[in-house]
Amino acid sequence: MREYSATLEYLYGLEKFGMVFGLENISWILNIMGNPHKALKTVHIAGTNGKGSVAAMIAGMLSGEGYSVGLYTSPHLVSFTERIAVSGEEIREEEVVELTERLRDKIEKKDKNRFFTFFDFTTAIAFEYFREKKVDIAVIETGLGGRLDSTNVIEPLVSVITNIAFDHTAHLGNTIEAIAREKAGIIKKGVPVVTGAAGVPLDIICEVAKGAGSSVYSLGRDFSYEKTGEQAMSYRGPSRALMGARVGMKGDHQLSNSAVALCAVDVLSTAGFPVNDGAILGSLSRIRCRGRLEELGQRPTVLIDGAHNPSGIHVLTEFIKARYAGRKKILIFGVMKDKEYDRMLQEIVPSVDMTILTKPAVERALEPSLMKTYAQDAIIAEDTRDALRTAKTLSGEDGLILVTGSFYTIGEAKAAMHDIF
Repeated sequence: MREYSATLEYLYGLEKFGMVFGLENISWILNIMGNPHKALKTVHIAGTNGKGSVAAMIAGMLSGEGYSVGLYTSPHLVSFTERIAVSGEEIREEEVVELTERLRDKIEKKDKNRFFTFFDFTTAIAFEYFREKKVDIAVIETGLGGRLDSTNVIEPLVSVITNIAFDHTAHLGNTIEAIAREKAGIIKKGVPVVTGAAGVPLDIICEVAKGAGSSVYSLGRDFSYEKTGEQAMSYRGPSRALMGARVGMKGDHQLSNSAVALCAVDVLSTAGFPVNDGAILGSLSRIRCRGRLEELGQRPTVLIDGAHNPSGIHVLTEFIKARYAGRKKILIFGVMKDKEYDRMLQEIVPSVDMTILTKPAVERALEPSLMKTYAQDAIIAEDTRDALRTAKTLSGEDGLILVTGSFYTIGEAKAAMHDIF
């Protein structure tokens, strides 16, 4: 579809403006569209890791009850349409074309010289799409940070902050306190907050919430979970207790994410969106999230995971050591320039048998040669596709090929799977 290709070329061309933080541009765009976000009931999700998983879980449980649910997440892995969905159905390509053309026309008629970022524009598209689809509720994931993120124009029914660790320090600050304050910037006056954060970040969230007159539901204090088996847990929250809950997403960290999502649904159940236990249990067991410990193939096993900071890589490393012990492991690693790739590689390289360093095809990607200090015996591959071919040759049918470091890297790997395996 030529029109869709041209639309994507326009949208991706907006990335030349980089990351411009602040709400002035998105507010201007939304205003000329009639402020579609103000017609929506929403859930707002921020945090360092787990945002996408928690967003998918909340949306899935609400959909399981029969609500029409918008879901806006980023980044996508293979197709732009992954970013915007209603009750599990992605926006169609022709709808992306139509909405983009309509929005461009409105903007150019108002101010031809106005510039805005890719994320400003796509956020506006998502809000307008959800308004037109008349969704009952929309689950909105922040792009980066919180306080100045384009999504922070909404007034949600509940704010969710999954956890807080070091990431995007060039933009959010180089202390955990500074990062926590940016994430806590999504807290709105009188809107309850659900969080899995702990320590100093939790203290800051509570401080900001108190100033806003917002109640805080904290993991371990106001709601809790207990692992009861492989991908199984019990949950106790503010308004319900569940036994024998099965979690479709892999990894013990997803039990914690599930508890945060469950508490958010608990809060929503008292805010006009009740969800029964049956819908919760059925949905939680079925929900998957692209690029989170996702197996793409067998013989060899290809596992992709979007871990892109030290805390995410630590969780991934513990998972592969426990789940794939005794198997030959080949790591394909590609990362962005602004990441703590030294700490990431120091964490994961000792747990694999071979490392292939590569570079996804985006301007922000780090040159593989700059990572060799932290993976001295690594092979350098020209691109992700070449890295996959090399890994396939070296792994053997019983091996594990692990692709991680960036959503861009794993997205390229997923797109190339059909041609290589």
